[in-house]
Amino acid sequence: MEEKPEIGRKMKQLGFWKWAIASVIFRLILSYFSKNLNLSTRPEVSTPITSLRRLAEGYWLKHLSMSPYSGSMYHGSPLLLSILGPLTDKKIDGQLSYLLCSLVSVIADFTSAILIRATGHNLVTAQSRNLKALGLNKLFQDIEILPSGDIAALVYLWNPFTVISCLGYNTSPVENLFIILSIYGASSGKIPLAAFGWVIASHLSLYPLILVIPVVFLIGCGLDAPPKTLCVQSKLKGEKGRSADHGESKSLTDKLTKDSSISWKRVILFFLWASLWASYLLILCAVSMKDHGGLGEMFKRTYGFILTVKDLSPNIGVLWYFFAEVFDFFRNFFLIVFHVNIMFMILPLAIRLSHRPCFLAFVYLAISAVLKSYPSIGDSALYLSLLMLFVNELSEMQFSFFLFCGYVGVSLLSPIMHNLWIWRGTGNANFYFATAIAYTCFQIILVVESVSAMLNYDRKIRKLCSSTY
Repeated sequence: MEEKPEIGRKMKQLGFWKWAIASVIFRLILSYFSKNLNLSTRPEVSTPITSLRRLAEGYWLKHLSMSPYSGSMYHGSPLLLSILGPLTDKKIDGQLSYLLCSLVSVIADFTSAILIRATGHNLVTAQSRNLKALGLNKLFQDIEILPSGDIAALVYLWNPFTVISCLGYNTSPVENLFIILSIYGASSGKIPLAAFGWVIASHLSLYPLILVIPVVFLIGCGLDAPPKTLCVQSKLKGEKGRSADHGESKSLTDKLTKDSSISWKRVILFFLWASLWASYLLILCAVSMKDHGGLGEMFKRTYGFILTVKDLSPNIGVLWYFFAEVFDFFRNFFLIVFHVNIMFMILPLAIRLSHRPCFLAFVYLAISAVLKSYPSIGDSALYLSLLMLFVNELSEMQFSFFLFCGYVGVSLLSPIMHNLWIWRGTGNANFYFATAIAYTCFQIILVVESVSAMLNYDRKIRKLCSSTY
């Protein structure tokens, strides 16, 4: 009788690996035709920051002993030129170059999926442990707990956004890998790994800097759990009813609140490791840019390019159209407004969702995907997969079907509107920008509804605590 759960668990694992390997084979088959698909020219797929075509230009300029940032084509990390640059060398056949770059993306996607799966398993284990600590495990015995880690990993592997991004000749899969590596390291208690992933991800695309808050919460407080402080009063009341010893009640309170306190020692250790990795990274960049303007030139051409929104070529965001229309006199003001808008949301969300750092990381990534200068579908592929880590908690989320249809509709309309505007000349920029606005609205609704559903789930836990005790 005890072997059945073990057999069921093994069957689920075998099912996961079967679909995971199938996704890799599917990508390898499509990668053979990736050059003919011409996805690298799509504004939804490649951006001025992630395009490997621009990276190839920077690599060629560096081989001519010129600055890779000359001509305002390349705006990525100088270290990527040394790692991915040789794969784009003009001496290599074009088809072979696409295959090699696609292979790197396939490996990055598969590794990301494995890390997402491991993070999901950690979350499920932590949730079961916390419900048991609150005495609610018996109430959830009849509820089927879905393997959220497996679901999230498979969603990442089979999401059309992820597949297209993988074949789109860009660095988005690599950037997503380091973001996921940071979250996995923090959720597993591997502080050096978490610091390494966070530093590299922030170096590649700047916006993952805001993930320092959920990563610190993960390291200092532990994985996502119902807010224990909400249940302290209920449990304390029940204990007082059974025992007149105030000392026992006080010890119970101390025990329940101890788990929610932050471990500053681990947090300081994380920042020490992050400082070490950042210093090593800056030294490598300084050596790479020694003859081309140094670190100042790199900061100006990478992070400065992101913050000033110099490139106004169309993408799935809203900033390119806005800054193409705004008067130059007001440009700096609105640059500050757009970038500070992200900063305004960080602190309130961190306070309200401090007990759910992994979910907070999803919210931050979704918000940055909406408001960043040069978004792509690779950003959406990442946060949609992380959302599936909470499939059990968000089972009562509203407008799920409406959001699904919205994402599908925008995905189909975007290339059509772009074709009508750029190639056929029967439309204008408003056609394409309308799909970008719709896409932004759907993303905002997704964030609002998911946060609301998670808070409702926490309230449900609180009511169960009150009724139990």
